[in-house]
Amino acid sequence: MEKNKAKERWRIWVDTKRRLVSFHEEPGFQMLEFHSRELFQSCLDGYTAQHYRYQ
Repeated sequence: MEKNKAKERWRIWVDTKRRLVSFHEEPGFQMLEFHSRELFQSCLDGYTAQHYRYQ
């Protein structure tokens, strides 16, 4: 189980100009990749606090 956990990755794509977060690849968006679920969730919480919209 630990081996599989090491390979887990979470990705989001962010457009800071339009304040959008996507869970799918989008042209013009910057991809962010996380190797920790906790860091991924913390980042999403930060974008939510800044009133980013999700698509």
